[in-house]
Amino acid sequence: MHSHQPDDTEVNGNLPLELDGFVGRRAELPELARALDASRLVTVTGPGGIGKSRLAARVAGGLRTPPDGVWRVELAAVRDPEFVDYAVVETLGLTDHTARLPRETLLAHLAGRRLLLVLDGFEHLVDACAALVADLLGQVPGLTVLAVGRRPLRVAGEQVFALGPLREDEAVELFAERAGRQGVTVGEDPHVRELCRRLDGIPLAIELAAGRLGALCPGQLLERLDDRFRLLTGGGRDTLPRHRTLRTAIGWSHELCTPEERLLWSRLSVFAGRFDLEAAEYVCSGGGLHSDDVLDVLSALLAQSVVAREETATGVRYRMLDTVRAYGAEWLEATGDAVRLRRRHRDWYVGLATWCELDWFSPRQNEVAARIEAELPNLRGALEYCLTEPDGAELARHLAGSLWFCWVGCGRLSEGRHWLERSVELEPGPEHARLKALWVLGYVAILQGDTVPALAALEECRTEAERSANATAEAYAEHRSGCLALVSDDMPRAERLLRSSLERYQEIGELNSNVLMAQVELAMARAFLGDLPDAVRLCEDVRRVCEDHGERWARSYALYVLAYAAWSEGDSGRARELLTDCLACAHAFHDLLGSVLSIELLALVTVTSGDAAEAAVLQGAAAALWPSVGLPLFGSAYYNAPHELCEATVRERLGDERYEECVRQGRALGREAAVSRALGRAHPAGGLPAPRGRERHTDAAHGMQQPAASPTRKGGETAG
Repeated sequence: MHSHQPDDTEVNGNLPLELDGFVGRRAELPELARALDASRLVTVTGPGGIGKSRLAARVAGGLRTPPDGVWRVELAAVRDPEFVDYAVVETLGLTDHTARLPRETLLAHLAGRRLLLVLDGFEHLVDACAALVADLLGQVPGLTVLAVGRRPLRVAGEQVFALGPLREDEAVELFAERAGRQGVTVGEDPHVRELCRRLDGIPLAIELAAGRLGALCPGQLLERLDDRFRLLTGGGRDTLPRHRTLRTAIGWSHELCTPEERLLWSRLSVFAGRFDLEAAEYVCSGGGLHSDDVLDVLSALLAQSVVAREETATGVRYRMLDTVRAYGAEWLEATGDAVRLRRRHRDWYVGLATWCELDWFSPRQNEVAARIEAELPNLRGALEYCLTEPDGAELARHLAGSLWFCWVGCGRLSEGRHWLERSVELEPGPEHARLKALWVLGYVAILQGDTVPALAALEECRTEAERSANATAEAYAEHRSGCLALVSDDMPRAERLLRSSLERYQEIGELNSNVLMAQVELAMARAFLGDLPDAVRLCEDVRRVCEDHGERWARSYALYVLAYAAWSEGDSGRARELLTDCLACAHAFHDLLGSVLSIELLALVTVTSGDAAEAAVLQGAAAALWPSVGLPLFGSAYYNAPHELCEATVRERLGDERYEECVRQGRALGREAAVSRALGRAHPAGGLPAPRGRERHTDAAHGMQQPAASPTRKGGETAG
């Protein structure tokens, strides 16, 4: 996907976008490439709309790609300096379930890697970005940073690449190219050359002017622009001429808009990053603009290059450049309508989160995950607004709690904990939203292996729920307390609490992914206590309910238990089939816990099928992932028994030296490569012959049912 905006680019994964219609910068392209060869930190600076992002993307895409890729982090939509590190973690595709700070996650991931990191649009976060860059460059020798912003980072070793305007011929070429996109041929019109001179060769200003060719010829554009420049000599004495030129050009384009177009322009400024038509129709309508008219007015702004249209995985979305948005935000404040628009923005995204939570338990689960990921910048904006408004505490807790499936199911525990803790710290309000935020906070803390805060949150939730007779909150608090007992190797307590919570859920008529996870967790406790048939019965029931409702996330954990049961009955083929399904689903949701548990058990299935070397590779791959999850196998003797059985069997067959060599090979795999390798091995790869027929693994099953040693320090995550 690409945008027609000259200062707007996109990178998917670690691959730079092909920039169709990239015009000019023939001298700057090789100069910037040489600067990157000579320095580990190059910062492209210049005013908004000068073309910094497109130049950086073009150069990054044209370089010989480093072994670990080129990654672009878009920071324009990030408002809180605390989220700079999160934005980089997110772009790199890292999933970290621990309580580690994102900076620690980054340093651990980047150690030993060679890559180019493009930080785009950092000027409003310069202090946070400078600290991050200095830290990363100091500790990751293979890292090169290409920063893009309106001012330098002022980090030691920085080489500043100041980007100026387009040369005159290049500016004319750009104008003609943009005109051609509208079906207008400008030829050698002298008005075009003069127009480009008056616009100082600033790409955004040129594109805004070309966007008017549907109504005005170049001569008319120049005449109107001259009038505008005479009226606005622009800015104070300390304002750079090009800043004045761009601001004047944007203002001129704004004046040429109809009243409805100006109104929508200002209102769209409340969105952080991209937005869809439905959001725009709800948030921006009213007070002189009917919702039915929003599409037509938006189309007019698209034609004038004020707004860009993008095709994404979640459908058509729109965005404005930060420079254009900032101009609209000033007008919104001037109209006195900013508070109303921000509240409407908040209400839309609270409603979206509420709908997505309900739809998570449905066949649309994958769509919900993709939608929430696309809407995160706006959801963060809504959360921040709730947290800063005097009457926003209840909505903040409601929103943070409603997004539990995002924090837990889609690998965003650290961010979820940030919002949940901030929301429950606010003055107490209506009980329901606060109680939900507390049990979700306890759940997240359990998954991070942080038991003390988890206990505190769950105990507060339980006490307050009993006091207020909130049966729903009581059920969830009891469920998550049982979840904590499960990963703490206290199986009798886990079984008692999980059974009780399931009874409570049934009494109140609650059925969703959380309820099904309680049943899966109970099945795990039963398996650990020696009753594998009961565990199978429970998980087959979960599987049926999930398939009836199209639920895939909780189903994947049920498949994990069923796979272990199949393996223990000697059916390795069936176990592998179930585990590949489980792993594919967990990986699609960015659920690192589900992924690493599947790979661990696949290793055991693989050695049973006869490929000891591959089993060792998979154990190594899992070992590399556990630090991002928590304490390996939760520090649980119960969860660790199959791992120990697999390791002992492989060492016996390969010998210690060969085993360690294969483990090192697995550790060197990245997460994507590890998952691809595990999913790609549908059959044994040879090596040692597979056992004939089905063989019941009674000794191994007993090893899972009884601790291999005294219970160890507990932590990590539950299967929930």
